Amino acid sequence: MNVVFDFGAVLFTWRPAALLAHSFPQRASTPQQGAHLAQTVFGHEDWHNFDRGLLSMATVIERTAARLDLDRGALTELVHGIGDRLLPIDDTVALLAQLHSLRQSAGRDGQGGDEALKLYYLSNMPAPYARTLEQKHSFLQWFDGGIFSGDVQHIKPEPAIYRLLQTRYALEPAQTLFIDDLPGNVEAARGLGWNGIHFESAPQLQAQLAHLLRS
Repeated sequence: MNVVFDFGAVLFTWRPAALLAHSFPQRASTPQQGAHLAQTVFGHEDWHNFDRGLLSMATVIERTAARLDLDRGALTELVHGIGDRLLPIDDTVALLAQLHSLRQSAGRDGQGGDEALKLYYLSNMPAPYARTLEQKHSFLQWFDGGIFSGDVQHIKPEPAIYRLLQTRYALEPAQTLFIDDLPGNVEAARGLGWNGIHFESAPQLQAQLAHLLRS
């Protein structure tokens, strides 16, 4: 079984409204205002193209500040610091550690082959943040491989990025399980014949994984 993890809000914290409320308290003084501002910043095509690796960090800051009349200095500080603010979610990392240990044990017992457990990631992540995570978090070495959107100029839920992971690592769709916090991303994976779990919490994921890995 190939288990493919999303990163943001699954293995790493991603709280865009809280980030913006901290940097722009007057523009995001209520949860509703924070959510709206987060959508206008991170849901815009400019940010998606930053995710995709088509816009530089400097360009996305310049365009976003101008479009939304945000203080350029505060926005620069926020955007430059996001990589360091993506913190591991302990419960999910612990579950990843269990899978890593299970895979290692199977290998020592000679239970490799086509049915072996493999771990991958597929994350919408601008390249600067991807490099920060790679440098800071040694548990990324547990993965057998993966793709960051900023490195390949594709983003979820476009089928191309799923197909690229599938081709690059010779994944069998029926033996591939994708975990993501966004239902649309999970549905895109299912549309290619993958299995999918919509992530809501580590206990929920652990229960569903246990059932799938037993079957």
